Amino acid sequence: MRMYDLINKKKSGLSLTKEEITFIVNGFTSGEIPDYQMSAFLMAVCLKGMNKEETIAMTLAMAKSGDMLDLSAIEGVKVDKHSTGGVGDKTSLVLSPMVASLGVPVAKMSGRGLGHTGGTIDKLESFPGFSTAIPTDKFFDNVNKMKLAIVGQTANLAPADKKIYALRDVTATVDNISLIASSIMSKKIASGAEVIVLDVKTGSGAFMKTLDDSIALAEAMVEIGNGVGRETYAVITDMNQPLGRAVGNSIEVAEAIETLQGHGPEDLLDVSLTLGSYMLYGAKKADSVEKAREMLTKTIEDGSALNKLAEFVRAQGGDDSAVFDTNVFPKATIIEEVCADRDGYVTKIVTDEIGMTSLVLGGGRETKDSIIDLSVGLRIQKKLGDQVKKGDALATLYANDADKMKAAKERYLSAYTIEPVKPEPTKHIYGIVTKEGL
Repeated sequence: MRMYDLINKKKSGLSLTKEEITFIVNGFTSGEIPDYQMSAFLMAVCLKGMNKEETIAMTLAMAKSGDMLDLSAIEGVKVDKHSTGGVGDKTSLVLSPMVASLGVPVAKMSGRGLGHTGGTIDKLESFPGFSTAIPTDKFFDNVNKMKLAIVGQTANLAPADKKIYALRDVTATVDNISLIASSIMSKKIASGAEVIVLDVKTGSGAFMKTLDDSIALAEAMVEIGNGVGRETYAVITDMNQPLGRAVGNSIEVAEAIETLQGHGPEDLLDVSLTLGSYMLYGAKKADSVEKAREMLTKTIEDGSALNKLAEFVRAQGGDDSAVFDTNVFPKATIIEEVCADRDGYVTKIVTDEIGMTSLVLGGGRETKDSIIDLSVGLRIQKKLGDQVKKGDALATLYANDADKMKAAKERYLSAYTIEPVKPEPTKHIYGIVTKEGL
């Protein structure tokens, strides 16, 4: 095979075979195919598209380019959840202990945050002593014993995807549904779970800004997952405002704990229960999604989910006392409110900007080497549809630097639109995609 011929074939709108796509992915990963030829191929894909078979072939080739985790040493049906990224998204911290407390193994690899989107691994490190770098045998042992372990992604998980994405990022070839879907699913397939539940965000704080694009991405990923033998579901959730009311690291963990105690925000609970229900249903732990939701709700009512969180934190070296007393978490030294500058209703929130406010405070990474402050962040007082009067607090900000606080307050206020007329109520969940469709 020659890369020139394959570029020309795709440029002409023809379909590539599995063998041809594997040749391209392996050749680029090994360095035999240069950047300029791969760039030309990616642009041809953006212009001409890929069909279902091509997308699955590319996903598998990227997944198999590095470590393929073998979870067969873990008993039961292994489940995992993946979010396309948002602001205030701490659902993994809520649903993982709920699902695990019902005996379904959650063997999860998570990432760190970059930019305005937070990472589960960073949030977990708010627990003093918590380690996300436990050995593989310990990871398996923890899941077998208590049904839950969360670790950082290995360096060699889908290396082809990392290399291809870096090229897409600088060649204007990111925004193609097949390439986005194969990128996400290659890592989830390499992670080894048998049931994959996807949280596809839509709105101003999401990668996909429109509902149509979010549905298209969800459908593509579900098609890939089921096409390679993984039970896959996608829940399309709102990101036109932050999820819950907390944005930051330890602040979000505290809100997840409040939710497991039974008094968390309604939207966070609803999304967590919906995602968790499909995890249980896919694992055949419940014969209906409705029954699964009842089972998950019970884990909050009887305290078993909260106790599971404490057990999990303790097993990975963390101070589990923080689960029962969130005052253990690090505290910011400067606390100030951002106040409304007029009367009216909150009609729009630019969610990206709320995430960037947390980053400005020091709670996020501008580069992979940035050091984050686990104690800073914000708690939202007013969300979409809420009535406000001039001087009312829109949010409480937590900082350790006065200059950062000043810049963050200005940024937060600019993210809000306040108008005289009350807007229509917002949805938490827009739809579910299964192998039967939307």
